[in-house]
Amino acid sequence: MLIALYLLVNLAAQAQTGSLADVSFMEGRWKGTFNGGPIDAAWAAPQGDNLPGFMRMMKDNKVTMYEMLIFEQTEKGPIVLVKHFKPGLIGSEEKDKSDRYSFIEAKKNQALFEKEDGSIRIIYEKRSDNQLVIQRGNQKDGKWVFADLFVFDRVK
Repeated sequence: MLIALYLLVNLAAQAQTGSLADVSFMEGRWKGTFNGGPIDAAWAAPQGDNLPGFMRMMKDNKVTMYEMLIFEQTEKGPIVLVKHFKPGLIGSEEKDKSDRYSFIEAKKNQALFEKEDGSIRIIYEKRSDNQLVIQRGNQKDGKWVFADLFVFDRVK
């Protein structure tokens, strides 16, 4: 009985740890709209301990922001490191800082992360073979409320 309980607890802990395989569905090139302009995103396949991604936001045919997103595998599961850049590749965060999000859980084609200060949660979700959505969640009345932040269609 104790062995079965030990195995069950270990399996539950491993399931909560997660891996880059939980976000591999993001691989590919995606396009959407945001704030009145196009937004492009691309993610490479996971390799080793990382899965890199990139976004470009534009308005009136000019870049408004670049964003680098790197999923890195850690002992506690994947984390997301995010850096923002203004036109001219001018960093928004301090050069040795990035926004950090920790893995919470994953389901098929969906992964949930939380910002290290606990203020924001992000859901990455592949809703179909040709649609990827990033949702942003905030606490409201003690519950997490999510809304679509970016909706992308696959570029073929």
